[in-house]
Order: sequence, then C-alpha cells, then structure tokens
Amino acid sequence: MQEPTMIFSIKDDKEKEMKKILLAVYDALKEKGYNPVNQIVGYLLSEDPTYITTHNNARSLIRKIDRDELLHTLVRSYLNE
Repeated sequence: MQEPTMIFSIKDDKEKEMKKILLAVYDALKEKGYNPVNQIVGYLLSEDPTYITTHNNARSLIRKIDRDELLHTLVRSYLNE
C-alpha cells in the first residue's frame, strides 16, 4: 500500500522560521528589560534596527526577516486567513 504524497510548502517553512526568529527577538528584548511588543512595532514601522537589542544576536536575527513579508503574515494571522 502506497503512502500519500506529502506536499512540501516553502511558505509554511518561511512562516515557521519567521515565528522562530520573532520569538527569539521577543525573548532577548524581554531579558534586557524592554517592552518587546513596543520595540518590535517600532522596528517594523521605522525599519530602524536600534529598536532591537544586540543581546543574543537579536538585531541580526530580525534583519533576516523581510519586513513586508512579516507584516503580511502578521495581518493574515490576526485575521485568521
């Protein structure tokens, strides 16, 4: 009996990677005593990397994410689409 073919989705992998990075950045900001949500929103609105701490390499990590793609993903997630 053959097993069904698995569908590979690059989109799902990208979203998982974005979430992993965003959680790591969130944790780094929280560890340094910042309000992570405010700092991430500031970064997303301005694209100024100084909103993100260098602690635990968070600034380098967040710059690996395409900002527009992240915003699309966040809005889609918020609207449950």
